[in-house]
Amino acid sequence: MTFTEFLPTLNAILNGIATLLLTAGFIFILRREVKRHRLAMLSAFGVSLVFLFFYVLHKILVRGVHTEFGGEGFWAWVYYPMLISHIILAMAIVPLVIVTFFHAFKGQFKKHRKWARWTFPLWYYVSVTGVLVYFFLYHWF
Repeated sequence: MTFTEFLPTLNAILNGIATLLLTAGFIFILRREVKRHRLAMLSAFGVSLVFLFFYVLHKILVRGVHTEFGGEGFWAWVYYPMLISHIILAMAIVPLVIVTFFHAFKGQFKKHRKWARWTFPLWYYVSVTGVLVYFFLYHWF
């Protein structure tokens, strides 16, 4: 397997790690463990940045060639709406995360919580569906 062929797997692993860190961050804040919450969320952000680097690198290396989805019927009806929503929300989540983090760093926790109520579930969805897209493309079909 070449490096370019391995990149989708690496990206799915990074998305999976981000999902685990987001889950941990959510649990920590429910328990009022603010320092652990902060560490988990910053780690999720860091892992997501590494993912973004390798995702863009993969797109550059394959020069627009993409993997075709092999599913049909019911599975196509599941896959394509998930893929479209994943792509749209993946673009939207970047500024949402930045604004949410900005409020936390400024100590504006009321605003941070308000933004996080929207940002967290969308970020979580993007992270989980990123892994699902990988499995749909490379393992299940």
